[in-house]
Amino acid sequence: MKLSRILSNQDGISRKRANALIAAGRVTVDGTPCRSSAREVDRFSSVALDGEIIQGADTPHYLMLHKPAGYLSATVDTVHPTALDLIAPDLRPELHIAGRLDRASTGLLILTNDGQWSRQLTEPKVKIPKVYHVITEQPISAETSERFAEGLWFEYEQLRTSPAQLEQLGPQEARVTIYEGRYHQIKRMFHAVGNRVTALHRERMGQLTLEADLNPGAYRSLTAREIDSVKQTGSAGF
Repeated sequence: MKLSRILSNQDGISRKRANALIAAGRVTVDGTPCRSSAREVDRFSSVALDGEIIQGADTPHYLMLHKPAGYLSATVDTVHPTALDLIAPDLRPELHIAGRLDRASTGLLILTNDGQWSRQLTEPKVKIPKVYHVITEQPISAETSERFAEGLWFEYEQLRTSPAQLEQLGPQEARVTIYEGRYHQIKRMFHAVGNRVTALHRERMGQLTLEADLNPGAYRSLTAREIDSVKQTGSAGF
């Protein structure tokens, strides 16, 4: 929300007066005077007029969860346990999931209450790489890598997938990198070449890598460096 609107939402302050107060340097954002009425201010910043707080700063949360199999990537479900069930109860109401995994899949799941940040992580046009370890039912054919690199036609969406990379690790094992994140994308890609995924584990999203010592069901807060890596990549893509 623009700074001028935050002020003009206060009783007795018109939009014109809000602009004048900001221009006079009487308004601070996170303790620093701001003279730009057009400054975008999110709910994680505090705003004060003449030293009096008119918007308190919410606390942002950025979590890395090692999702086990059997948990839905959802905030609530009446039948199955969800990823949010693994998070401390006091945090659950604020969080949403940035980049879902289906119930059978495992690995890196990101949860946050910062909607703008999560959009930078998941927006398809930003082309953040997402890396998965895959086990298949049948041996992976020699041409699978070429088909993935060319892109595959998805009839339902009437589109061709972006080029993806396949690194074969064994006859029925591979590491696959995609840059989108469409519904069941990797499973549908293997189905398109006559194979079936039996296990799918997400290892990485951009520079966010699931740690080997983070046990299934466990989570931790992202570091400042990890949080900034998404902001920088997202800013470059928009």
